[in-house]
Amino acid sequence: MKHGTRDPNMKTTAIFLSTVLLMGACHAFEVAGTVKSVKGSAHIERGNERIPVTVGSHLQAQDKLFSGPGSSVGVTLRDSTLLTAGPNSTIELSHYAFDRNTQVGHMDTLVRRGSLAVVSGQIAKNNPDQVVFRTSTVTVGVRGTEFIIDANAEGLDVK
Repeated sequence: MKHGTRDPNMKTTAIFLSTVLLMGACHAFEVAGTVKSVKGSAHIERGNERIPVTVGSHLQAQDKLFSGPGSSVGVTLRDSTLLTAGPNSTIELSHYAFDRNTQVGHMDTLVRRGSLAVVSGQIAKNNPDQVVFRTSTVTVGVRGTEFIIDANAEGLDVK
């Protein structure tokens, strides 16, 4: 190619790469779930932001949910998984993706402290090995549909 001439494929490649990057950025900020109930005080940490939790607040993958003393937060995820964080809980939705058309997705949730009640949704129903709940000491794979994780200072209690 002569110096100063443009390769017509370069423009196509640049447009393609821009589209891929934009799609990836949109996916990163996709709503994973919606807060359906709040009792007491709670907030979400998203990057460097601290967002007060209200009914209708949205959770995204990598958000951290904090509930205060005597508080609880109920969340419905896109695949219909129900999460209820108990008092003094810190829950991190480490990874979450769900395609409503194909019913395929994955979820990785970290319970840093406190308690979390779970009613499994479509991801666990269709691919239970794609759903993981973790604490600082234990990783729990989903094999049932309803359970409670209590990550207290003495260890883990799964009921």
